[in-house]
Amino acid sequence: MSTNNQSKLIAVNRKATHDYEILERVEAGLVLTGTEIKSIRAGRANLREAYARPDKGELWLVSAHIAHYAQGGVNNHEPTRPRKLLLHRDQLAHLKLSASQKGLTILPLRLYIRNHVAKVELGLARGRRQYDKRKVIARRDADRAMEQAIRRRR
Repeated sequence: MSTNNQSKLIAVNRKATHDYEILERVEAGLVLTGTEIKSIRAGRANLREAYARPDKGELWLVSAHIAHYAQGGVNNHEPTRPRKLLLHRDQLAHLKLSASQKGLTILPLRLYIRNHVAKVELGLARGRRQYDKRKVIARRDADRAMEQAIRRRR
């Protein structure tokens, strides 16, 4: 693999895949300040409570926490400020239309750096009920048990 195409994973929103059923995934760029990208490169970002919201023809990442940069001084950023997401026009229109439907939301799933640029993977998601979560866990455990049984037979 060439060095230009490598990705470095910074943060994963594990809660999103547990609490929501992910219907679609889209990659988006982020508009960041200098201290924000330095803090992200240091691995100091959290997507747990974050979501994306369309506003005036743009998509914004809300409540994503990017910690203060230690050497930032007076030029540091606000940790939970809304950040603009960069998407193609047709992707943005599709996400806005889909999110306007009842029960769907746009969540960040992963934050990573690809080719020296910060990217976020967005997911169009539908909330899961408690019994759905239990079904998913039971199915995963059953699949794991089957895999172990197959390995033991070999």
